[in-house]
Amino acid sequence: MLNSLSGRFLILTTIFVMLAEVLIFVPSVARYREDYLLARLERAQIASLALLADDMINAELEAELLDNAGVFNVALRRDEARQLVLSSPMPGEVSQSFDLRDPPALELIADAMGRLATPEPETIRVIGSPLRDAGLLIEVTMDTRELRMAMVDYGLRILVLSAVISIITAVLLFLAVRVLLVKPIKGVVGHMQRYAGAPEDARQIIEPSAGVTELREAEEALQSLQTQLTQALKQKDRLAQLGGAVARVSHDLRNILTSAQLFTDRIEMSEDPTVKRMAPKLVNSITRAVSLCENTLAFGRAEEPAPTLTLFNLAGLVSDVLDAERLAIGDYDLSLSEDIPAGMMVRGDPEQLYRAISNLVRNARQAIVGSGKPGEINVAATTQDTDWVITITDTGPGLPPKAREHLFQPFQGGVRKGGSGLGLAIVAELIRGHGGKLDLARSDDSGTCFEIRLPMGDVG
Repeated sequence: MLNSLSGRFLILTTIFVMLAEVLIFVPSVARYREDYLLARLERAQIASLALLADDMINAELEAELLDNAGVFNVALRRDEARQLVLSSPMPGEVSQSFDLRDPPALELIADAMGRLATPEPETIRVIGSPLRDAGLLIEVTMDTRELRMAMVDYGLRILVLSAVISIITAVLLFLAVRVLLVKPIKGVVGHMQRYAGAPEDARQIIEPSAGVTELREAEEALQSLQTQLTQALKQKDRLAQLGGAVARVSHDLRNILTSAQLFTDRIEMSEDPTVKRMAPKLVNSITRAVSLCENTLAFGRAEEPAPTLTLFNLAGLVSDVLDAERLAIGDYDLSLSEDIPAGMMVRGDPEQLYRAISNLVRNARQAIVGSGKPGEINVAATTQDTDWVITITDTGPGLPPKAREHLFQPFQGGVRKGGSGLGLAIVAELIRGHGGKLDLARSDDSGTCFEIRLPMGDVG
């Protein structure tokens, strides 16, 4: 219970009310002490009136008057002359004097706290102004025993009252918090738990009903979040079903197109001029279709397998990539070059990095060939403090703005006409699997540069 919201409110409320009562207690006790001393001055003044009315009173009556007033001596100052009106033997010397004629509040508080902190009785002198202008001042001496006892009794009553007020206030606040906050919050938690059990069920989405503004805002935000999540889950389920269907279609279509590629070899050998003119276009179309199917199947996997990290020679891997691309270039005016230290060892999965670099080089080659102009592709690598950096730079026409916006998003970042937009998405996923990052470093009229960063980690 103490760890609950209402329990903590109960404890904090009790503490705060007690603190408030302590702040009230200090000036209250100081005020009580002042009233107590003023009452002694008033009673002493009344006792002195008996002597003023009759100059001759016996010792017994004088002692009775002083006892009723609760003082040892009474002195009046009238017409600039101080007169000891009533007197009796004192138990000791006067230890302190207090002037109650318009004293500062802080001084009253300090004197009161000092009296409570001093349990030993003392004899003190108290000075005040007589009532009804019956003189210039009145001065009495008295013992502090009864004063301190009265202050302690008053303070205890104040503390008990404060405790009762604190408990009542805390209980009322506890009940209010449970009704206004805890119960609605538990309702929201219940909605969240039921929704978590069946997030696709739109009936589990919360309906805002709280009367507290802040809690209702929280319910409305939760409703919006649950609505979006339910829609996203439904969309994800539909996309998963569609992806499965597309993967099956792509698999079968790839097999059909692969068979068709075998027949194009014979078609290219035909002597018919029309066939010779149309055969390359047919071959290119089938090749693009096969590539699309393969990319779709690759991207449609649940995830790329985790890379098998080994230390390998990067220069040899890049040389294999460029050799394969040279076969595709044929007689076109396009040069491939590499700038990689011969002994540079990189830690990664050779097969996955081959696919990544090959994809980027192939994209660069297709961009340059599509422009109809000669060009150059360069693959370079350097070693930095914590990373290996591989750059693939070309002198092609650069990427259009639309392609840059969705560059690494599947089916959206395609640059070539007829391209699937899967290549760069697959490359980015492969590099992320190595803990690295693929970035577009530059793309303008002078060409494009992609940068692969692979973390070194502990290469030892």
